[in-house]
Amino acid sequence: MDHAALLALFDRDLREGARPDGPDARVERTGGVVRQVASAQGWNGVLWSALDEAGARAAIDEQVRHYTGLGLDFEWKLYGHDRPVDLGQRLRAAGFTPGPQETLMIGEAGGAVLGAEPPEGVRVEPVTDATGVDLVAEVHEKAFGADSSWLRHQLLARLAADPDTVVAVVAMAGDEPVSAARMELVPGTLFAGLWGGGTVEGWRGRGIYRALVAHRARAAADRGYRYLQVDASDQSRPILERLGFLPLTTTTPYVHEL
Repeated sequence: MDHAALLALFDRDLREGARPDGPDARVERTGGVVRQVASAQGWNGVLWSALDEAGARAAIDEQVRHYTGLGLDFEWKLYGHDRPVDLGQRLRAAGFTPGPQETLMIGEAGGAVLGAEPPEGVRVEPVTDATGVDLVAEVHEKAFGADSSWLRHQLLARLAADPDTVVAVVAMAGDEPVSAARMELVPGTLFAGLWGGGTVEGWRGRGIYRALVAHRARAAADRGYRYLQVDASDQSRPILERLGFLPLTTTTPYVHEL
């Protein structure tokens, strides 16, 4: 499949046709916008939009009113090919703050990535219960220096309500969790999303991140998914490129806070 066709498929299945990412979330379609509304601990934001220059301002203002009325911060997930071309400038003018730009990358679930294994002394374990979720959250806090309460809440809810749509793993060195990641499966599509891959400082550069990508790729292929999707940081992009992932476009989170 060529670049344009794959990007169109991604937009149709994962953005315009988005499903809620948890049992306490809902997806709404209104006025050329697809958005998710969840609890304060979940992800709230705009997933897709079909706007023109004439209607963009009104659509942005409507989303601000909607989420503000619910008492929620939210994110407008802007992709590099979204229109109008100055949508990012319009979001900044409306009070949004842009986060770091990432690269949307796509790989084949059955590609060369499948052969990567963890280094000696490190094992990859599946996460299926609260104890495992706590380990994932611990890695997240150490690797990213960020609060992980939302991740704990989301992963526990997903494992309880829809365990077939999420694969979470943690890399252990003895009793120490040193890396963790998850994969979200979208039934009825060809896509599985790779999220949250992080390694504790001191364990980086040993191939653990690559091994967790491979583990999830095998799980996706076994379940019949063809493509792996990643929002890649500047640090992870070179690793993913070596594993055969290709860039499709960029993505930038624009956050609106109360």
